[in-house]
Amino acid sequence: MTPFRAALRHPQFRAGVTEMSGVSLGIAAWGLVTGVAMVKGGLSVPLALLMSLTVFAGSAQLAALPLMVVGAPVWVIWATALCVNLRFIIFSAQWRPFFMRFPLRQRLALGYFSADLTYVLFMKRYREPRDDEGQIEYFLGATTANWLSWQVPSVAGIVLANVIPTEWGLGFAGVLALLGLSCSLLSDRATALAALVAGAAAVAAFALPFRLHIVVAIAAAVCVGLMIDGGGDAGRRLRDALLGESRRRTGAVAS
Repeated sequence: MTPFRAALRHPQFRAGVTEMSGVSLGIAAWGLVTGVAMVKGGLSVPLALLMSLTVFAGSAQLAALPLMVVGAPVWVIWATALCVNLRFIIFSAQWRPFFMRFPLRQRLALGYFSADLTYVLFMKRYREPRDDEGQIEYFLGATTANWLSWQVPSVAGIVLANVIPTEWGLGFAGVLALLGLSCSLLSDRATALAALVAGAAAVAAFALPFRLHIVVAIAAAVCVGLMIDGGGDAGRRLRDALLGESRRRTGAVAS
């Protein structure tokens, strides 16, 4: 039995699918909007399909699309997509203790399937890495549901873009769906404060190029969360490690 087939039978895989299904409607709406936007923006259907399957990042796709349409240099398109996706550096740093035991090829695959809401649900469920809690199975279940919730509507939007009228206002519907999802994840005062600060930071930095206001908003939210949590589990582990090293050096000098 292959590892993925074994993961399919794990209870935590089903738990990941179930929890991600609760937010799949908003993901599907945004995927449909992005698929329609790519074709109506001037991309051919094959190129739009290739972009949807390889990039798998709605904000980066929508940021790069206008630049592709006007014939911007390739380096500008890549730089814009990179800036928009800088938030995944933060996600990767948080995920590293959980997945560093896997080979590089598997970590690259996990990185491709990772997404914002997957990160939120995973970190909300698991506070520290453990091998006996089915964490990788939960991640695979959540990412599978997330990938399908995005790609199926995105492909439908690409194929049916010329049939769907612009007057339907799908972009506004997608924004409302994501806004509803975001509000549903505000489970405590600390999260609500972080979201409020992130929104204010995004508005204040909106004039930055390459949609860097998204990165500014995420960095502000992370800083607020760490300050409220006192550094969190990662911060406490770092402090304990530094304290232990300091004690070892002090003992070595004394001896």
